[in-house]
Amino acid sequence: MADGIYRFPEGFLWGTATAAHHVEGNMNNSWSHWEAMETGAVFKKQKNGRACEWWDGRWVEDFDRMQYLGHNTHRLSVEWSRIQPEPDKIDESALQKYREMLEGLQKRGMRPMVTLHHFTNPMWLENEGGWLANSTVDRFIKFTEMVVDALGDLNDFWCTFNEPMVYAVQAYLVAMFYPGKRNPFKMYRCAELMLRAHAGAYQVIKSRYPNALVGVAKHLLKIDPLPPKIINGLPIKLVESVFHRAFLEAMVTGELRLPLRKTVVIPNLAGTYDYAGLNFYQRYRGGFAPLSPKTFFLKQVPDDESPPSPPMWGEIYPQGTFERINYIWNMMRKPIYITETGTPDEGDTVRPWYIARMVHSVWQAINFNVPVRGIYYWTLLDNFEWTAGYNPQFRFGLYATNFETQERTIRQSGEFFREISLANGLSSDMVRKYVPQLEEKLFHGSPGQKEVKLPSRA
Repeated sequence: MADGIYRFPEGFLWGTATAAHHVEGNMNNSWSHWEAMETGAVFKKQKNGRACEWWDGRWVEDFDRMQYLGHNTHRLSVEWSRIQPEPDKIDESALQKYREMLEGLQKRGMRPMVTLHHFTNPMWLENEGGWLANSTVDRFIKFTEMVVDALGDLNDFWCTFNEPMVYAVQAYLVAMFYPGKRNPFKMYRCAELMLRAHAGAYQVIKSRYPNALVGVAKHLLKIDPLPPKIINGLPIKLVESVFHRAFLEAMVTGELRLPLRKTVVIPNLAGTYDYAGLNFYQRYRGGFAPLSPKTFFLKQVPDDESPPSPPMWGEIYPQGTFERINYIWNMMRKPIYITETGTPDEGDTVRPWYIARMVHSVWQAINFNVPVRGIYYWTLLDNFEWTAGYNPQFRFGLYATNFETQERTIRQSGEFFREISLANGLSSDMVRKYVPQLEEKLFHGSPGQKEVKLPSRA
């Protein structure tokens, strides 16, 4: 049978994404405070600690690893608590270190994407009320000014907020992030203030660098109700409306519509995005579970072809990427970047399969004339994973990390993603080498063809 390749457009971006709290180490922010409180939200009460030691300089060797992977971009975040450790203090040395990182990426031929807020806040901001206080909007806009004035000449690609609704839900509805509240109206308030802050940050960036690209990384779940839909369908539509649609529609129209609340008009918000950032990981197939807040009140009934997944994670479902791309495209009508996607897999038996199915789904979307411009795989190397901490079941890295020695070891999935990046495409030779069970389905089979079941994790 003839070999084939799914080629991507020239200039397509291949890279990984990281978060400062996950990789830098030795933090002093809202998340390190949450870890110290030992609420039980974090796996085995673990603490971030050394993480991957980027702040101590290991970013240099890890940027070399990105270069080896053939990447032409990387998405990283800056840590607000380092840059502004006190309300009236700017740490110029922290800004200088971030300059060195951005320069390091550019020297290796990689375009940075900088995220301004990735789930963490300075504790002084939390003590002022955090994302329930009006003052936080102005605080964030001024923080954006600091960062853009210091780094804007090195970066033209900005993400104001990572997964804002995940943050709002986890911090103010299900109590898994600091400050650990359980109030839907506080969740709504948080979402509103983040939208106001985004609108202000967008104006700041564009006033200084009109050609810069600015957007948000929005997490979307794939949610498919099982019968009876009269029971499962309506509650899932509510989750879809609050968690997915409300924030995106507000960015398009300037109006935030949420259940049991009057429509809020946010000045200067409509159209404040130059791209649509999509974070996609999993599917929930099932129905409403009112006693399960950790799964966003959704119960899970995985498809029998799906690989095993850690508890509370949902169904590993890369083939849903195509549908979610179309969802966000139909709403926002701007170029799309897959700002995060990946799978937890300590044994690396599922990740190559995930990568192949995900990349093929993105290629399909492009060939339906949807302007997907890049993929940021989560993540470069195993790290601290929020509430999962250092749980071995939540290893996402293309490189394995030994957290005692800080040694990194490339996985087969890393070599696979490297070959895809260097070729700017997915070939049958690659699939035959790394995921042979998918060759027939992706290159010679029919869309409905069953694929060989993946082995269980060791």
